[in-house]
Amino acid sequence: MDQLWSDLSGSLLSAFWITIKLTVFSAVGSMILGTVLTAMRVSPVSIMRTLATFYINTVRNTPLTLIVLFCSIGLYQNLGLSLAPENDHFIKNNNFWLAVLGFVLYTSAFVAESLRSGINTVHFGQAEAARSLGLSFPQIFGNIIFPQALRAAVVPLGNTLIALTKNTTIASTIGVAEASLLMKSTIENHADHLFLVFGIFALGFIILTLPMGLAVSRASTRLAVKK
Repeated sequence: MDQLWSDLSGSLLSAFWITIKLTVFSAVGSMILGTVLTAMRVSPVSIMRTLATFYINTVRNTPLTLIVLFCSIGLYQNLGLSLAPENDHFIKNNNFWLAVLGFVLYTSAFVAESLRSGINTVHFGQAEAARSLGLSFPQIFGNIIFPQALRAAVVPLGNTLIALTKNTTIASTIGVAEASLLMKSTIENHADHLFLVFGIFALGFIILTLPMGLAVSRASTRLAVKK
């Protein structure tokens, strides 16, 4: 038992810190790409709508593990894509950013669908009225439609963020030293404390995701559109 705590004490916080960084960077990137996909999805240009629909439907039905492995094996090992500067920590940093890229590509599709569900709550007449005033599509989307859709989509976006936090465990498949990779190595070295190790890491993810759920619930109440 003492050896278990000794092994975890120096690595547990750093592993969960990497999990947090994966979540934050991936969430920001997913929100940006997801907003672009949403704008394309409701664009008056048919080719834009087709491309966005194809991307969203394809990615949402592709396992996240395959996308992360594609970023590592396909983009880096086969195409030579590197997302980190050449230094002593290149492999570790590059794997981290490749994992972030995979999460962004995957999660943005769910963000786009969440935002589209929010757009469906905005009365169509508002867009028609703005168009009759001569506003362009970017002006209508950015100033009228998107702000209201964002407020209506707080809950599904929050659920997507929570799912993203848990999905960061997939990064271990390409060697990112986040929480689940540490859990696997700890179980290998301390198989006699299997349930204790599982409990420790499960508690860590609960500590990360429970405040998110509470914050989302509070935000949805405060930002709800008054009827």
